[in-house]
Amino acid sequence: MSGLLYVPVLPVRPHAAGAVEDLAPRIRDQTAPLWTLPVMPSEDADRLQQTVDKGVGRVAAVQKYNGAWLDAPHAELDKAPYAQLLPFYWSHTALRPVTAPDLPASHQAVAVHSARKGGNGLGVRVRLPTTWKDELAERTATLLARTGPAVRVDFLLDLQAVLPGRPDAAKEALRALDALVPLTSWRTIVLLSGGFPEEVHRWVERDRGCADRTDWEAWHEIRASGRAYVEAVRYGDYATLPARNLARAADDNDRSRFGLLRYTTEHSFLLARFWAANRGETGATREAARWITESPDFRGEGASKGELWYRQCARTTGPEGTGNAGTWNRVGNVQHMSYVIRCLRCDVPS
Repeated sequence: MSGLLYVPVLPVRPHAAGAVEDLAPRIRDQTAPLWTLPVMPSEDADRLQQTVDKGVGRVAAVQKYNGAWLDAPHAELDKAPYAQLLPFYWSHTALRPVTAPDLPASHQAVAVHSARKGGNGLGVRVRLPTTWKDELAERTATLLARTGPAVRVDFLLDLQAVLPGRPDAAKEALRALDALVPLTSWRTIVLLSGGFPEEVHRWVERDRGCADRTDWEAWHEIRASGRAYVEAVRYGDYATLPARNLARAADDNDRSRFGLLRYTTEHSFLLARFWAANRGETGATREAARWITESPDFRGEGASKGELWYRQCARTTGPEGTGNAGTWNRVGNVQHMSYVIRCLRCDVPS
């Protein structure tokens, strides 16, 4: 994990895989995503296997030369098709297995066995959506006892949503880190949190607005805590998607009638919403992109492929269309991840 600066939490979906592919090589070299397999509802076992294999297979190809983690918290690892597919990817690709102290013993056993077989290590994801509870330390210690000394372990502390209604998130994170960091010689320590708003409509007026990057503020509060271990902690977030989106089923068709372009600045997310249902004409999307490119915080089309797309989309006319929800998610994440890495290079020693 030498040189790692940033861990984005990404769903195993085409737009997220495309976003990582679009990162500049140097950005990708310092990024190790925590890929999370969403709920995969299907009554057809063959179809489910094809869906999982296709999604994870693409992610494995994207991460061929750069290590990452693959978490499958909703999968029953002792049942088909997961029992065959996930141990294969965990043992034969650069995707490291992940388990958690709150998951069933059967899940932990398969993940630990895959870690031993693959030799790439094991991610231990400790979720802390609210306040710290001491029993989490006991459960984590029990899980670590199952791994044995031969397995290198990575600590992934996941605060999940860190929004304005959670002002004590940094304090709770420090309580967790104080209790869990001493448990073992962690290869990597990562703090994950999601700062993108869950209800965009509360932040936009006449379809334009901005939302505070609350998780980024919490990260800096932790960095300023003076703890001896703090320099070893790496930053992670949910990029430009709400943290709760990762639990959404893969075939969930409850989509918004609005399209959304987002742009990450030092302290906020710029939000440009537009009517997307049956839009036909692409002017609304171009107006949203133009609003972003005219912002004083826009860094120019050379900053990343995300900025380049916004500039091209903002033109009144153009040879290419203005995309769809997958496109807007992809370019928003490319811009966000590229910018976060540039900020972290000035903030965290590699």
